[in-house]
Amino acid sequence: MPGYKLLCLENPLLDIQAEGSEALLSKYGLEANNAVLAEPSQLTLYDDLASLNAVTIAGGAAQNAARGAQYILPPSHVIFLGAVGQDASAKLLDDACSAAGLATEYLRLADKPTGRCGVVITGKNRSLCTDLAAANHYTDDHLKSEKVWAHVQAASIYYVGGFHLTVSPPAAEALGKHALEHNKTYALGLGAPFIPLAFGEQLKNLLQYADYVIGADAEAETFAQANGMEDKKGDPQFVARKLCAGPKLNSKRGRVVVITCGTEPTVVAESGDGPTTDESKVKVTTYPVHAIGQDEICDTNGAGDAFAGGFLAGLVEGKSLKESVDIGQWLARLSLRELGPSFPKQKQAYPGLGK
Repeated sequence: MPGYKLLCLENPLLDIQAEGSEALLSKYGLEANNAVLAEPSQLTLYDDLASLNAVTIAGGAAQNAARGAQYILPPSHVIFLGAVGQDASAKLLDDACSAAGLATEYLRLADKPTGRCGVVITGKNRSLCTDLAAANHYTDDHLKSEKVWAHVQAASIYYVGGFHLTVSPPAAEALGKHALEHNKTYALGLGAPFIPLAFGEQLKNLLQYADYVIGADAEAETFAQANGMEDKKGDPQFVARKLCAGPKLNSKRGRVVVITCGTEPTVVAESGDGPTTDESKVKVTTYPVHAIGQDEICDTNGAGDAFAGGFLAGLVEGKSLKESVDIGQWLARLSLRELGPSFPKQKQAYPGLGK
């Protein structure tokens, strides 16, 4: 059995995306740039998108990041865990991940359909509406099964996407506890703006295990709102510093917080070799993004996931923090030129990686 270095956990989804309109957003109560879990009244969105000649793509934030990391790493470096159905959509995910060289260990449920994410594209914006379906029924029993736990033991870096906090916090915490016990690297994604607001306690619990926290400015804003920092919600550097100085269980590793800010510089806060609760000791650096013209942007969906994938690939390869951020920005720029969370079919290599 291959020893995959990076193990990712979250919600495997089939993205169903199409060019929409303000009327379609209004019909389903969606915002142009947001991510929500589908309400019963929104479940007909997927049929509406299909009628608009929708494109289907393997999705789910951490699965996107896993595909991105594997895109630039040598073969057999990344494995992804989550729950799917036993249906045609699961077969599409199998085929897409196989084509990307990404290994998967899905929990396959006969009585649940594979999860879907409706992506409404309006101009350069995208609105995500997710019906988790099977993905919502992942359990730590699957994670701890003999075959899957062997992959956990073999990996050295774990990445849990924030959307999984709505599904199985015990599975996410089991990875955190294993990382803590064996001094391995635990990275946590913030997911989406609603996560800090609606799942704040679950997030707080997992943050204590996190050596790396990866998110976007929108999640930093809602984290500030949810934690009594309303007046600082527009200051990602302040929020990154706060997150970096938060409680941490592994005293052998410091914490790094990475906040992407669209076309604005990426914010990175680092505590140094060990954790600290003294915010004055947290170093905050900003890194300008790789420039891309508006006319080059095909779709912003998945760009943040691509950044996470590239950043994680840098960690796997033992690159410096600065270079890992650069790899993330490089991969995000490639993704922006593709439809959905995708990468060029003509494989491109970041200098020094993937050999």
